Amino acid sequence: MAWNLRGSYVETCSCDLMCPCNTSLDHGATYDFCRVCLVFDIREGAVEGTDIGGCKVALIADTPKVMTEGNWRVGVFIGQEADDTQFEQLVRVFSGQLGGPMAGLAPLIGEMLGVEKAAIEIDHDGLRHSVTVADGIDFQVQDIVPFGVETGEPVRFSGMFHPVASDLVMAEATRSRIDAFGISYEGRTGLSTADFSWAA
Repeated sequence: MAWNLRGSYVETCSCDLMCPCNTSLDHGATYDFCRVCLVFDIREGAVEGTDIGGCKVALIADTPKVMTEGNWRVGVFIGQEADDTQFEQLVRVFSGQLGGPMAGLAPLIGEMLGVEKAAIEIDHDGLRHSVTVADGIDFQVQDIVPFGVETGEPVRFSGMFHPVASDLVMAEATRSRIDAFGISYEGRTGLSTADFSWAA
């Protein structure tokens, strides 16, 4: 049942800058809900012997204002580059069936809206990260470089409880058109990391 994944990550959510849910899942979202799109660009990895390198995954979720109340509605896109075996193994990882970070979120999910194959395009250009998923998701976030930081290094949020990592770069949405699995919202804020690593 051993598996590992490494790659880059980007998300955008409906909360205003900065997302209260990233401070702590039991803090209420900016509005009466939190809608979020989590996108994984897997550079390398294997799940029970199946090579997963080069695959992409996007999750879209609609949660209550207080995320720990559960009843999340979640839809999943697996990149069309995945073959049938890769598809099945990625579904098992991202549904939490094989343990790891997503297993901690699985009890919060009240409704699975479906799993579909789709064209997922991810582009990292310095501080800018762009994502398109089929015809339903198109967004761009830009990492935030604080005023007065001459090195150009973006601000990082450290010590958070997040399925990807506890140390992520803060970003803001510069483009957003999101409507998939019946979930529609305008992305306002975001997170990114050039390198996430999962194993179980």
